Amino acid sequence: MAPNIKDGADLNGVLFEDDASTPDYALATAPVQKADNYPRKLVWRNIILFAYLHLAAVYGAYLFLFSAKWQTDIFAYILYVISGLGITAGAHRLWAHKSYKAKWPLRLILIIFNTVSFQDSALDWSRDHRMHHKYSETDADPHNATRGFFFSHIGWLLVRKHPELKRKGKGLDLSDLYADPILRFQKKYYLLLMPLGCFIMPTVVPVYFWGETWTNAFFVAALFRYTFILNVTWLVNSAAHKWGHKPYDSSIKPSENLSVSLFALGEGFHNYHHTFPWDYKTAELGNNRLNFTTNFINFFAKIGWAYDLKTVSDEIIQNRVKRTGDGSHHLWGWGDKDQPKEEVNAAIRINPKDE
Repeated sequence: MAPNIKDGADLNGVLFEDDASTPDYALATAPVQKADNYPRKLVWRNIILFAYLHLAAVYGAYLFLFSAKWQTDIFAYILYVISGLGITAGAHRLWAHKSYKAKWPLRLILIIFNTVSFQDSALDWSRDHRMHHKYSETDADPHNATRGFFFSHIGWLLVRKHPELKRKGKGLDLSDLYADPILRFQKKYYLLLMPLGCFIMPTVVPVYFWGETWTNAFFVAALFRYTFILNVTWLVNSAAHKWGHKPYDSSIKPSENLSVSLFALGEGFHNYHHTFPWDYKTAELGNNRLNFTTNFINFFAKIGWAYDLKTVSDEIIQNRVKRTGDGSHHLWGWGDKDQPKEEVNAAIRINPKDE
């Protein structure tokens, strides 16, 4: 079904289907990329905290390689995946984009994972991300990539928010997020839950379950793991807005970056994601080999905890690739005459029907 034709003059990107103005889900006018000369006001508390965190993470990386027990290293990796899913499957694809729905057991799991990740409450993270899509690459975008790699990676957290972000943010609809009691509970008790999930639990478990030292447990499973997943998440905002192909829309900064997808559990297919942000896969055909989050959602769909998974038709993708892509797309989509049979046979199909 084609989107509602509407005036998108105030938008610089689409978030949901009804933000689009064309049959292939684009805005009526090409998006702009701009940043004004608003003076950046440094937040020294954040600068000092992030400086310490990264220095501690370097020490934690050394302990990870040369001192910590193997159980601690594996535990840190598991926490990294858990933290990542709390962002990718939870705050991002479920709550920010509503690309699928989840029953309360899965939402509870994801909110626990999200609390371990410590990247703000899921409600606040989703708010910022919706602004990022609606006003992408403008001063109302929290991490406007037009201001440079460093700003879009971490710099946006070291300065005061731009007034334009605050002004346009007042009109953002968050009613669906506040309607979720699990999100409200996390936000209300976040300052109590977050230290337990992100720092205390990762430190205590290795010490009491396999006799790890307090130093190794704290710097490896807590600080190194936390800093690593932070930077992986930030790479989606920075590297995936700077390097890679643009097979779906060449007029925007987000790009297809396989390296980012590898570490960010499938979030690096970014040109596709900004073109069709409501697709639960965030990638065409799933790209399941580098899209762990899609496989995670597919698993819970099979047991009925995830449902109403939204995606984009092959026809829409084909039309958009031909109209706005940069020519790097070798296939228009499922059923392309050049699609390898091996790829067809390996593809995961949800609720297939015989034709």
